[in-house]
Amino acid sequence: MGYGNWDDRAYDAARTFRAARGLDDFGYTAEMRAKPWNEWTAHPSLDPKHVAVRESRDSEEHGRSLPIAVLFDVTGSMGVVPRIMQEKLGKLHGLLRRKGYAEDPQILFGGIGDADCDRVPLQVGQFESDNRMDEQLRLILLEGGGGGQKSESYELAAYFMARHTATDAWDKRGRKGYLFIVGDELNKKRLAARHVREVIGDDVPSDISVESIYRELADRWHVHYILPNQSSYYDDPEIAEHWRGLLGERLLRLDDPAAVCELIALTIGIIEDRVDLGAGLADLRDIGSVSEAEAVGKALAPLGGLARGRSVGSLPAATGDDDVVFGN
Repeated sequence: MGYGNWDDRAYDAARTFRAARGLDDFGYTAEMRAKPWNEWTAHPSLDPKHVAVRESRDSEEHGRSLPIAVLFDVTGSMGVVPRIMQEKLGKLHGLLRRKGYAEDPQILFGGIGDADCDRVPLQVGQFESDNRMDEQLRLILLEGGGGGQKSESYELAAYFMARHTATDAWDKRGRKGYLFIVGDELNKKRLAARHVREVIGDDVPSDISVESIYRELADRWHVHYILPNQSSYYDDPEIAEHWRGLLGERLLRLDDPAAVCELIALTIGIIEDRVDLGAGLADLRDIGSVSEAEAVGKALAPLGGLARGRSVGSLPAATGDDDVVFGN
C-alpha cells in the first residue's frame, strides 16, 4: 500500500459534504450502533483475523517510505481521540510533508479494545499515503466498551505490529518505523495465547510476557505511548510507572487531547532530526495550533535536551542501528 498523494481540497470537500447532510464522520460506527451489540464486527478492511502482513512499501511516487502507525484505545471516553485525529488529519499531514518532518510518510490507523469482553478488540488498517488514510480512520468502530479492570489489550496490538507488518524502511534501509499507542490504562498481565488465536488467528502455543513482546516490537519500531488527559487515570501513578517500565521516556503525557496530531508530528520530526523542539513549537503556532503548542512542549520536555532546543537531545538519531532502552 502507500500509493498516491494527500489532497487537502478533497479532504475538506468530503468533510463539508458529510456535515451538510448530517452524516457522522465515523459512519461505520453509526451503522453498527443501529444493530444489536452481538452483531457488531470490525469493518472487513480493518479485521486483523488471518491477515498475513500489513505492508509499507516504496513506490515511484514515494521512494523512501516512512511507516507511521497510530493505534487508539477506543473504549469508554477514549473514543473521542480518534474523532480529534480525524478532524485534524490535514494538519498532521501538513506538518509531516510541508514542514519536512518526514519525506514520504505512510500512515496506518487502528483501534484497540478489550479482548476479554469487547466484540471488536483489535482493528488494524493499511499504510496509506493519500486520502485513503482518512477513509480507513473513519471506518474504525468506536465500540466504547472496555472491561473496567484498568487494562485493555494493548499487548495484542503490540503482537500484531511486531509479527504482522513489513516495511521497506526496515528491509531496505534498516530504519525503524513509528508506532504511537494512544490510551489511558495498563496492558493485560500477559498476552494470552487464546486472545491471539481468537482475534488474529495465529496458533501460538502459550501465553507471552508483555515485556518480551514489547522488546520484540522495539526491534523495528520507535514505540511511544501517549497518555492524554481524558480520564481519571491521567494522574494515576500506577499507569505512569507501568508504561515507563516498558518504554522509559517514550511515555508522553499530554495535557490537551486536542494536541495529539501535533504531538505525533513533532515527535517524528525531532527523532528524524528534521527539527528541534523550539522550531517545532514555532511551526505549530504558524499553522494555528497555538494552544496545542504549550501541551506538546510540556509532553516532550522530559526528553532531556529537547526542552532546551537541541536537535535530538537524549533521543537517538533515527539511524538503522539505533537502540532504544526498554524497561528499567
